[in-house]
Amino acid sequence: MGGWTGQLRLAAEERKGKTVAKNVFFHGAFKVMRPIYHDNSGQACYYLLNPGGGYLDGDRYKMQISLEKQAKLTLTTQSATKVYKTPNNHVYQETEIILKEGSFLEYLPDPLIAYRDARYKQRNVIRMEKNTTFIYTDIVTPGWSPDGDRFSYESVQLLNEIYIDDELAAYDHIKLKPGVQNIGGLGFMEGFSHLGSMIVVGEQTDSTLLDRLFHAINEHSASFKVGISLLSKPGFTIRVLANSTQVIERIFADCLYIIRKEWFSTGLCFLRKY
Repeated sequence: MGGWTGQLRLAAEERKGKTVAKNVFFHGAFKVMRPIYHDNSGQACYYLLNPGGGYLDGDRYKMQISLEKQAKLTLTTQSATKVYKTPNNHVYQETEIILKEGSFLEYLPDPLIAYRDARYKQRNVIRMEKNTTFIYTDIVTPGWSPDGDRFSYESVQLLNEIYIDDELAAYDHIKLKPGVQNIGGLGFMEGFSHLGSMIVVGEQTDSTLLDRLFHAINEHSASFKVGISLLSKPGFTIRVLANSTQVIERIFADCLYIIRKEWFSTGLCFLRKY
């Protein structure tokens, strides 16, 4: 396994209007469930599992996802990613995603919970051909500590590299180190406890869509801050600061519904997990 605590490879292809697995391999503390089809669009949904219940000191995970032409896939987790105390070595997760022409991937993991003294690093590398669509979300929560401190983890680092036809299209890097940063200050969490990010890459992106997303987000009455930024290639990012996971999840769900309706004429699927 090359020193990996868990390893997963999943390749999917389109057959007669339905996305099916072409190749599935998993080993160690990483598993994937059989696909679920939430509607008649043919889009498959796979749930990732960590049988160990959480990430421990020095754990290393590797995931490789590839979609052939016209394949459509939702990839999510069964529960939150819990990172426990890492006294010796940080937890590392690496994901490589390859999207062939006409494919569509939604990668929607549950929130990341970094507990007291946790160190976590994640690197996602996405390689896309033209006319593909990629949607990714993540939510970072402050975790739990015995004394009630909001940010008791050592560090959380999230790195996303997106390439279109081998040309770098987006480089997104979040690095939170509460011990050396003014984590509640300007440019960091700004008084909020939860950070949500959504990255959308798709050639259908236009100003009309962004206006609809902006108005939908502002319909929410909860306390939060949000920013929407265009990428150098067709696509955009949404960043949300809030005080609960549920607020960010509702905002992202509304955005996903609008994107799916406009781009694929489908509704939002309920990713039931309990």
